[in-house]
Amino acid sequence: MASKQSMEDQRAGAEIVYGAEECSRHSLELLEELGFPKGVMPLKDLVECGRVRETGFVWMKQRAPYEHFFEGTNTKVSYATEVTAYIEKFKMKKMTGVKSKQLMLWVPIVEMSIEDPASKKIYFKTPVGIGKSYPVTAFLTEEEKQEYLEKAK
Repeated sequence: MASKQSMEDQRAGAEIVYGAEECSRHSLELLEELGFPKGVMPLKDLVECGRVRETGFVWMKQRAPYEHFFEGTNTKVSYATEVTAYIEKFKMKKMTGVKSKQLMLWVPIVEMSIEDPASKKIYFKTPVGIGKSYPVTAFLTEEEKQEYLEKAK
């Protein structure tokens, strides 16, 4: 467990927003900036979001843990009260607070990346380095699905 001092150090110089509406907008803009579909992190009732541009550290706090079922991947994912990561274009690494149910076990997800944007696949990695990829389309919001279908025409 990280000490309170090291958590404060991680967040030094952060841009922080509060409230459900501001946090939702901030997190969706962040996902878009990184190149991820907006539906890949469907957090609920966000209360605080922060970003340290200098280090790439981000966090999102929600009122309570949340579980989401992704129909496109047939996967249940659990999001803790606080989700953290270090970010760069097409990648979220050193993630905390995200677990995926595989068979009967909850497995932590520590990295999410789009290795080759042309492949349109998102790769999720566990702490032991094993991972799985899914099509980006499995995580599109309804708005993004409409745009995707319009482009395909």
